[in-house]
Formats: sequence, C-alpha cells, structure tokens
Amino acid sequence: MNQLLEFSPLIAFLAVFELWGIYWATAALMLACVLQLIVHRVRSGKFKTMHIITVAVLLPLGCATLLLHDHRFIQWKPTVLLGLAAAAFFGSMFIGKQPLARRMLEAAFPQPLEISSRAWLLINALWVGWLALLAAANMYVAWNFAESTWVHFKVFGITLLLFVFMVPQVLWLTGKTKAPVPAQS
Repeated sequence: MNQLLEFSPLIAFLAVFELWGIYWATAALMLACVLQLIVHRVRSGKFKTMHIITVAVLLPLGCATLLLHDHRFIQWKPTVLLGLAAAAFFGSMFIGKQPLARRMLEAAFPQPLEISSRAWLLINALWVGWLALLAAANMYVAWNFAESTWVHFKVFGITLLLFVFMVPQVLWLTGKTKAPVPAQS
C-alpha cells in the first residue's frame, strides 16, 4: 500500500497525460502530490521530507506551466528535484555523522553492515554522480524529444534507471551484513 501511495502521483500524471495532455496532467500531478502529502501525514502523524520538497518545487513550476501555458516549466521539475537530491548527498559527505547513502541504505537492513567509512563515501559519491547525470538526462530528453517521449522518460525511464542503479548496491550490501549474535541462556 505504501508503494502505491509513493507512485500514485506518477500514475496520475501518466494516465491524465495520455487522456488529456500535459496541462491537465500537470494539474493532476499537483493535486496528487498534495494529496500524497496529506495522506502520509494522516497515516503516520508526520510529514515526509521528500513529499514537502516535491510539493515545494512542484507547485511553483506547475503553476507557471498552467498560467503561462508553457510545458517547459513542468519539465524542469525532475531536474530540480534530482539536482537537490545530488546536492544533499554531496553535502552529507561533509555535514553530519554519516553520508546520506549510508543512512538511506543501511536502514533497509535488519542487521548492521560491515562496511568501511571510505566505502560508504564512495557509494555516496556514486549517488551524487548518478543523480546529477539523471538530472542532465531529463533536460536533454525534454529539449530534444517530443513531449510524449519526455513524459514516458520521466515516468518510466528515471524510475527504472534509479532502480537499476540501486539493485547492485543492495545485492552487494546483502553480503556485508553481520551475523546476528546468538542469545545466551
């Protein structure tokens, strides 16, 4: 159910785009992201930082798209969000106790991971580069291909590329878990 909630704005955006075009899809995305923010708050009792950032970026760009009737503004949304994420990963290498990649990936495992700080910094640096590359790829597709191609790249391409990037890391990290300590009687 949580995954459906996370992907619901993308699903709404694509479905409405296919039926009525980019401007209606932009409005649907704006509504879906605000609803996602509210639903998560009601269900968990707190706001999710990524939802807040997404809405903060989406609403001005979406409004500009709708008011100026110019789809280029909404096309910047993935680039801005990916760029902010790359900046956050980069900043976490110097600020805080652990790089963001470690906080994000280690939380997915029930046991502690046996990985050096240097390895975590390398993984984090890879995330910075990958996110920056995806941000640039989004604008390349937006500027050089048809609107429909960009929409499908935004919905499927970026999602798939993030998944493909993460899977080898998760598989590698799975082999780095510490064996649980047996309880003494």
